[in-house]
Amino acid sequence: MDRVDDGIVSDFEAARLSVRLSAVAENFRTAQRLASPAVVAGVVKADAYGIGLTPVVKTLARAGCDTFFVARLSEGVALRKLVPEAQIFVLDGAQPDMVPALICHRLTPVLNSLAEIAAWSAAAAATHQTLDAAVHLDTGMNRLGLSAGELSILAGEHARRLSGLRVVLWMSHLACADEPEHKMNRLQLDRFKTALAMLPEGPASLSASGGILLGKDYHFDMVRPGLCLYGANPQGGPASPFQPVVSLSATIMQVRQAEKGETVGYSASHRLTRNSILGTAALGYADGILRALSNVGFVAVQGKRVPILGRISMDLLTFDLTDVEGPVHAGDQVELIGPTQSLDDVASAAHTIPYEILTSLSRRARRTYEEDAS
Repeated sequence: MDRVDDGIVSDFEAARLSVRLSAVAENFRTAQRLASPAVVAGVVKADAYGIGLTPVVKTLARAGCDTFFVARLSEGVALRKLVPEAQIFVLDGAQPDMVPALICHRLTPVLNSLAEIAAWSAAAAATHQTLDAAVHLDTGMNRLGLSAGELSILAGEHARRLSGLRVVLWMSHLACADEPEHKMNRLQLDRFKTALAMLPEGPASLSASGGILLGKDYHFDMVRPGLCLYGANPQGGPASPFQPVVSLSATIMQVRQAEKGETVGYSASHRLTRNSILGTAALGYADGILRALSNVGFVAVQGKRVPILGRISMDLLTFDLTDVEGPVHAGDQVELIGPTQSLDDVASAAHTIPYEILTSLSRRARRTYEEDAS
C-alpha cells in the first residue's frame, strides 16, 4: 500500500518523491548476501540520506537490521525512539557536552581521539558502569580517527586508557572504495590489519557501501552500508546489484512555442538555435534540484530524455520538448529521477555524487512511501 506523509489534501501536486521501501529492504538483504557472515549495520544519518528516517528504519528493522549508525547525537536520540533495543553508533564521538545524553539514551559513541577515549573512560568511572565504545582508527583519510601516533600510545597503554570501556568495534573508513582499482584500498586494508594486530581483540569494521563490493578481505565482522541501501551504485558503472529506491516527478505547468533566437530563463543563459517547444515544470532548487544541472541536465518525458534549458530557478525548470513525438500538455508528468534516468545519471550530469542529490531533496515535494510487503 502507499501512504502520504504530510496529510495535505490538494487537487494540485507540484512534485512527488516516491520511495520504494520494499527496495530498501531488498538492498539490505543484498548487502547481507554479499557480506555474509559479517553483520550488516544500516547507516541512517542525515534523515536516512534524505529519504526519511522513520519509514526507512522501520523497514530495515523488519528486515532484521538491529545495528545502526548516525552522525549526530540528535539523530541517535530520535532513532532510539524507533528501535529501543538496537545498537546505535554515533559517529561524532563523545564530545564533553554529549556524554550525559549518550549514556541516557544508550548510544555508543565512535571515539575519534585519545581525548575522547579519556572522557568516555572518565564517564564510566563517574557512573560506576562499563560503557560500550567503538574506536575509530585513521588509516589514510586524515579526517577523524586516532592518528598513527595515538594508535601507538593506545596499543602500549590500552589496559589503563580503556578502563571502564567495552570496545565493541574497532573501525576505519575507506577513502576510495568507489574506485575498486585505487591503490588506497589495499594500503588502508593493510594499515587496518596492522592496527588490529596491535590492539586487544574485538569486532572490526572497515567497509561502507563501496567496500562491500571490494570483496571478503574488506568485510571483517561488520559492514556499514548507507548509499547502496537507498538505490545508488556505490562504485558507479552500468551494473549494480542494488535496486532503485526513489523516483522524483513534477507536474508540467505550461507548454509553449518559442522562436529561434529567443532566450530561456534567468541571465538569458540559453539561446534557442531553432524554433522550439518548451515545457516548464514545478520543481526548482528550493526542492533540491541543483543549479549545477542548468543547461546540462535532463528530464524525461514519455520515456525520452530531453535537455534542461536555461537556469534552474527556485521553483521552476524549463526543458526542450521539440523532439518528443507524442503530444505533451500542461498537467502531464516529467521525470527527474526514475526508470528513464537513474539517481546516478542525475549525479553525473551535475558533476557530483548521488549522496549530494539525495540529501539535497527538500520536503516540499509530496512524499509517498510504498510499504515493504515482506
